[in-house]
Amino acid sequence: MSDRVLVTGATGNTGTHLVRVLAARGDTVLAGSRSGRDVAGAPGVRLDLTDPGTVRTAFDGIGRLFLVIPAGYLDAIGFLDAIVDLAAERGVKVVFQTAFGVGDDLTSPYHRAEQRLMRSGAPFVILRPNWFADNFHTFWRAGLRSGVVAVPAGRGRTSFVDVRDIAESAAAALSGAGFDGRAFELTGPEALDYAQAAQVLSTAVGRPVRYRPVTPDEFVGLLTRAGLPDDYARHLADLFAPVPGDGTAAVTDAVRTLTGHPARSLAVYAADNRAALAG
Repeated sequence: MSDRVLVTGATGNTGTHLVRVLAARGDTVLAGSRSGRDVAGAPGVRLDLTDPGTVRTAFDGIGRLFLVIPAGYLDAIGFLDAIVDLAAERGVKVVFQTAFGVGDDLTSPYHRAEQRLMRSGAPFVILRPNWFADNFHTFWRAGLRSGVVAVPAGRGRTSFVDVRDIAESAAAALSGAGFDGRAFELTGPEALDYAQAAQVLSTAVGRPVRYRPVTPDEFVGLLTRAGLPDDYARHLADLFAPVPGDGTAAVTDAVRTLTGHPARSLAVYAADNRAALAG
């Protein structure tokens, strides 16, 4: 069995960090993406979840797989069955990144995908990260430039998780069998509401940032005007549904369990990403 790792979504937030972590450890990595470009020195391979031919080609000679749904493409979830079947057929270990709380959400397409993987017979680890701290300089960057974070979070708190911690957790899960068959809810070390988060960001960028609560429909409008597809914008709005009631406020020690170090705080994230946040 090959020990080579295929990272899907390798040009995305988690994927880029994960490729770097794995390469630094000396792992042989293939960077899978729709573009097929090299990432951080790792050779690229074209991988489109909706194209079975590219999936089979990318699978050649791999023994481990980091699987993530590409942002903006909800329909890709329907194509995971073929990937899971292929992993089970070839004995490929799968580390699957889904989303915080979906283990108990029977309506979530991510929940169905998790169940499909669990029943497949392939070795697996499931990672369920809470809202990314990095969303502040990606999804919410346009608003941040004008000094406003507008999301449908009410006064609810979130234990924002740094993408570096997600990537390092994924690398640990890929490194051996010690965590196989388990699911981990990945969080930061504290739960903050968005007004508190805005204050952390204000300190980092050196200018005022305020939180403006919006309704889910207003939020969808903001995202679609920024170029996101309507179905994906509504999916993001649905993911916010638990936030006002503190449904994303839980703090776990999963990052430490997987990596051996505590999770990074939002303040550490903001300080380390000051240039991107200041934009």
